[in-house]
Amino acid sequence: MTSSQARAKLDALRQQDAARTRKRRRAIIGAGAVVLVVAVLLVVWAVVRTPAQPQASTGLVTYSNLSRDHVTGPVTYQQTPPAGGPHSAVWQNCGIYNNPVPNENAVHSLEHGAVWITYRPDLPAAQVATLKADVKGQPYGLLSPFPGLPSPVVATAWGVQLRLDDATDPRLQQFLATYGDGSKAPEPKGECTGGTGTPDSN
Repeated sequence: MTSSQARAKLDALRQQDAARTRKRRRAIIGAGAVVLVVAVLLVVWAVVRTPAQPQASTGLVTYSNLSRDHVTGPVTYQQTPPAGGPHSAVWQNCGIYNNPVPNENAVHSLEHGAVWITYRPDLPAAQVATLKADVKGQPYGLLSPFPGLPSPVVATAWGVQLRLDDATDPRLQQFLATYGDGSKAPEPKGECTGGTGTPDSN
């Protein structure tokens, strides 16, 4: 074999090797691209399947070491509306009230797991209707107007409170989803009927 033939053969071998290398590289890049596409699709699928949940924790105020004593007569509470503390031995029946309810009875309902949604008496009728729709059918829902509130709407469970400027604030739904089953109170899922008060609707 002449030197020119040897060089030609060597060049052919190098070209074949280079072609194999390019083929392997394309295969690796292609496989990486497939993996990347699959990962992106999985992330998109997870995001689409999981609806965004408004965070009630934004603006949530908590109160600790609240007394659970039964008392007679009126109580001066530290919060408006109260989020716990000394209260009447008789709880307020859950439901929708068109007039204010006694603090001392409502606090006992909070102890049993109620979510007490209060609103300023001058809240627009459309927003009041929204609140009534939110509470209707909730076994631990208590709704009533409350003069002198620090914000138009206040959602309260035992030891936690959320002030809202609007009845349609999505944080209210998250608050109800978190506390509305009555399970996070000192006396979880206690009685919310058979006490005092006749709701205007349930």
